[in-house]
Amino acid sequence: MKLYGHPISTTTRPILLFAAEARLQLDLVTIDLFAGDHLSPGFTAINPNRAVPVLEDGAFRLTESSAILKYLAERAGSAAYPAEPQARARTNALMDWFNTGFYRSFGYGLIYPQVLPDYAWPKAEMQAASLARAEAEARRWLDVLDAHWLDAGTYLGGAAPSLADYMGAVHVANGELIAFDLTPWPRIGRWIEAMKALPSWTPVHAAFAGWCEMQRAARRYRIAA
Repeated sequence: MKLYGHPISTTTRPILLFAAEARLQLDLVTIDLFAGDHLSPGFTAINPNRAVPVLEDGAFRLTESSAILKYLAERAGSAAYPAEPQARARTNALMDWFNTGFYRSFGYGLIYPQVLPDYAWPKAEMQAASLARAEAEARRWLDVLDAHWLDAGTYLGGAAPSLADYMGAVHVANGELIAFDLTPWPRIGRWIEAMKALPSWTPVHAAFAGWCEMQRAARRYRIAA
């Protein structure tokens, strides 16, 4: 199977992490987002949305990170996507939760405007107001995650990671780009450390770790460590 993506992409890393842990062979075709490869006519023909990731399994082509994770889990017969209807529904709900409200506030609202120029507001006062609002929203989502979703065990899935863990941990770990402090949420901190202990986390996140180091050196972000 072939995966079009980028190793620092928030939507690509959960797939690479799950595939590595499930021992699924994926051939990564790197689409350089910083160089605008996703906007090229060649890639637009593959995905008219001009976004990564895209999975190719023979003649079958699939977009959207959440859908790709579920497809791969089905292919692998992985317990990370439970077969029991209520457990599966909870996993789906958590994946949607991370992919909508949480990602909108924490990723697009708070993090990306500080590290990606295309997402920054044109005036300093607009940037400051937008970041303040997004931070307040993100902290509310983190309160929910810490107090309610992480009450079943080490992982969202209980004793072992579910697809929601693979997706959610990557979203939360994005906070490292702006040195976001997770200390107020101890369950989240323990959960992230447990996910980072997975054998594949460090190699999958090598490029992302390098990007975080560049951001720390530049110290362009508003929230200090």
